Amino acid sequence: MISVCIATYNGGKYIREQLESILHQLRKNDEVIVSDDSSTDNTLAIVASFNDNRVKIFPNNEFHSPALNFEHAIKMAKGDYIFLCDQDDVWKSDKVALMLQYLKKYTLVVSDCTIIDKDGALIRDSLWNNKIPRKDVFSNLIKNHYMGCCMAFRRELLKVALPFPSKIPMHDIWLGLNAACFYSTLFIPEKLLHYRRHGDNASPTTDNSTLSWNYRISYRIYLILQLLRRKYSLKLRSISANS
Repeated sequence: MISVCIATYNGGKYIREQLESILHQLRKNDEVIVSDDSSTDNTLAIVASFNDNRVKIFPNNEFHSPALNFEHAIKMAKGDYIFLCDQDDVWKSDKVALMLQYLKKYTLVVSDCTIIDKDGALIRDSLWNNKIPRKDVFSNLIKNHYMGCCMAFRRELLKVALPFPSKIPMHDIWLGLNAACFYSTLFIPEKLLHYRRHGDNASPTTDNSTLSWNYRISYRIYLILQLLRRKYSLKLRSISANS
């Protein structure tokens, strides 16, 4: 079973196109989890208008945080394979099939993507400039390439990744680092979605960071400490299971 997790907030402008690009790739027993962070536009009306029983809406949340909203969506998911999804991109028609092939061998997979503007015009042919990123923890602490909208993973990852630590900067770097630390990851060259940049995105992935150096250093230290805590917790679980 596949779960596609979407964290929405005032995404009415693009959510229809996104859902249309996803639903035809899913089977009857798959699901789309829509966790909404108290949208004030027509986002939920558009989602409901699909009248598709695979789409499960969780409204009236007040997280005021993309990371917490995605965590909620992931917690609601029942699938063996979980795909993360932004509300304003467009999936290519072979995204699900190709990523499932890689997920048979790897716990977490991240694809490349093209970048488009608000009107769908091509800005850049490759997010990675056609160079496969390194997948180790240290490299992605320096510059994160575990990008949520390009990510899919097996359910086993949630054994270590949940619950999210309270101060992580974003959900995707946490999931990626956990997979790199405790399981297996792969970056693949296929460009499997059109990643839309329109000025109102929740993350500045392709832009220069406006965060202070103090914050950038502190959150990296925080992530390292949290990974060490998870590693220690896993060790204790293993000792307990074998005693």
